[in-house]
Amino acid sequence: MRHSHAGRKLQRDGAHRRAMLRNLTVSLLREGRIRTTLPKARELRRTAEPLVTMAGEDSVARRRLVFARLRDPVAVRSLFDDFGPFYKSRPGGYLRVLKCGSRVGDCAPMAWVEWVDREDQKQEDAAGAKTPKQAAK
Repeated sequence: MRHSHAGRKLQRDGAHRRAMLRNLTVSLLREGRIRTTLPKARELRRTAEPLVTMAGEDSVARRRLVFARLRDPVAVRSLFDDFGPFYKSRPGGYLRVLKCGSRVGDCAPMAWVEWVDREDQKQEDAAGAKTPKQAAK
């Protein structure tokens, strides 16, 4: 029986899985939108959203906890300066996962992961940048 075994293994050992999710989270904080496989995107949501909730209150202790998980000072700074205050009034659900077809090589289901209600994303889309649905075509 699988009692209390939450999360996907993603065919990796624990250290590799933690490092991969850490890298995906940092990339999402830097880029604002990333494209990855659907199972990784769903696991990323479980990793990144609690960090945004922690960043809602700026304190040294919270910064140290987030840095222990991300190990990237630039990502921690942007999380506490931009994302934390922006999503402070929102009760969760900070990320959106959009399916975008299959990967060419192995037909793996792919997805876009992006932040919900970000103004810089809306400005990029208005300026003519491809939306996830347009990029998938």
